[in-house]
Amino acid sequence: MRKEQDDITRTALHWTPEGRRKRGRPKETWRRTVERELKALKQTWGTIQKFAQNRQEWRSFVAALHASRHKGQYVNSDGPQEELIELIPLKGQTRGQDICEAVVSCLEAKGINTTHLVSVSTDGAPSMRGAQKGFVNLLQKSLDRELMTFHCILHQEALCAQTFSPECVEVMNLVIKIVNKIIANGLSHRQFCSLLEEVDNAYSDLLLHNKVRWLSRGEVLKRFATCLEHVKTFLESKGLSYPELEDLDWLSKFYFMMDMTSHLNTLNKNLQGKGSMALQMLEDVLAFERKMTVFARDAQKGTLSHFTSLRQFKEVNNQINYDYFHRAIIAMQAAFGERFSDFRKEKPTLSFPVTPLDIDPSLLNTVAFTGVSKPDLEIELADIADKDLWVNKFKSLTADLEEVGRQKATLAKEHKWSDMEKLPHPDKLVFETWSAIPDTYINMKKYAFGVLSIFGSTYLCEQFFSSMNFIKSKHRSRLTDESLQSCMKIKVTSYSPDIGKICSELQTQKSH
Repeated sequence: MRKEQDDITRTALHWTPEGRRKRGRPKETWRRTVERELKALKQTWGTIQKFAQNRQEWRSFVAALHASRHKGQYVNSDGPQEELIELIPLKGQTRGQDICEAVVSCLEAKGINTTHLVSVSTDGAPSMRGAQKGFVNLLQKSLDRELMTFHCILHQEALCAQTFSPECVEVMNLVIKIVNKIIANGLSHRQFCSLLEEVDNAYSDLLLHNKVRWLSRGEVLKRFATCLEHVKTFLESKGLSYPELEDLDWLSKFYFMMDMTSHLNTLNKNLQGKGSMALQMLEDVLAFERKMTVFARDAQKGTLSHFTSLRQFKEVNNQINYDYFHRAIIAMQAAFGERFSDFRKEKPTLSFPVTPLDIDPSLLNTVAFTGVSKPDLEIELADIADKDLWVNKFKSLTADLEEVGRQKATLAKEHKWSDMEKLPHPDKLVFETWSAIPDTYINMKKYAFGVLSIFGSTYLCEQFFSSMNFIKSKHRSRLTDESLQSCMKIKVTSYSPDIGKICSELQTQKSH
């Protein structure tokens, strides 16, 4: 039976020991097949062939860069698209000059017309945004024109979320220390999990904190709070004493941090995802700033309507320093106010695709938009203002965006994040509206499509990094730059391959 299985296997692979000696090493491997097919994408994938042919016809595009990942968002006849342009290996230094040279070479090699480049969004690293030698400044010098530049709104939000007072930071540090103390030792960890299982706790374990993950702090605090009584019981059984866990002032700060990080996590989740317009993200941040005024007033009065955990703690222990929490919220609100300046000053421009008739044309930034004449744009805006047929188009767009916003808010309240992804993308709705506007208003259309292509964040670059970590598995025996590039393109592209055509063009190895 064993011999028959071996024969079947060898026959299926068209391989025999004798054949191996005659042929030497196999000429084709799966790795080489993937590389070869990806290099020939424009010949084998119908939709990507169109993508390649239309590069010179992009109405506008934007680059988002994070380390060596170069992603582009562009608008063509099919609407807004987001694709990985290139995964560029930087094997030497990663200075702004090195990144700029690599990106410019990549765009030239791809035949991408840089006159359509409108904006650049980065993760805010010094090599990216340095005033003299940063990538953004060097790229503008290379192109000999100004671009709209943005610091990823998600990264800025994460930095604002780190502005808790030193006392609150110490609370978080102690939580991390206790969690590590329990989990670091294998025996202690198993015993603690058994304890949670015995008491039928809602969770079966604690979570480790990871500074890199945006939502980590809130999830760790939430899990720790749920298991707090059992944590104290377990520590006592091990002879470990942490008097802070009984201190009312420490506990009040702990529950305050838990509630505040919950609000911050909700904002962070709203900012994540594909297809979000920069305007929409900015409005979410500005709305949160206004909410913090409500939070501060709520804390000052001691009503704690928006701090569920702290309110429940207050019902049992009425020793809370309301003024301290009020000042902590005001300090965080100030941090939000100091950031996002690059987005704030461009709000009229970012609002143009949605409400073009409600904006003062003199406030629009047209410097980065080649092919758009500001005087002609102003004339077109004046001309369309009294054309009810086209004005009603923008009114319908506003109504559609409002409906999507209502549905998104409802799903966010119910924590149905996966369902939110199924909602119509606002950028698609905006594109469809502007596509219906006649070319008589060509400057308006060019400007709207350019603004529509602007990235508000480098979220998808972060998502690509997660995919790359998965692809660069320890189980791989070999991974070249070319094969990683190919695997990444297969993983993240939104295009669908023409499988039938690919299979028909493959020439399989025949038996020797």
